[in-house]
Amino acid sequence: MKKRDPFKYFHSSPEIIRLAVMMYVRFPLSLRNVEDLLHERGIDVSHETIRFWWNRFGPLFAAEIRRNRIQKLRAHSTWQWHLDEVFVKINGETHYLCKRPAHATGL
Repeated sequence: MKKRDPFKYFHSSPEIIRLAVMMYVRFPLSLRNVEDLLHERGIDVSHETIRFWWNRFGPLFAAEIRRNRIQKLRAHSTWQWHLDEVFVKINGETHYLCKRPAHATGL
């Protein structure tokens, strides 16, 4: 099944839409501030257009960020736990186990 292009019927490029939405979400800016910053870069869009883009593409970008974050976590499949000390109950008796650093054991 062919994936549908979410930017198909928009006149602005996907890069400009992504920039506007990410500026609004990432930084504590108002829609009018984002409009002014884009205008300084030669991009003329209204704050209502940015709001529409945010409502339309915000969840899409958030899902993409989540998906990339999960893929990065799964890339490191050799997860390790490092414990320094722990209490263990053996035959009803509580024992304290401590992991000593390699330099402390004389190795």
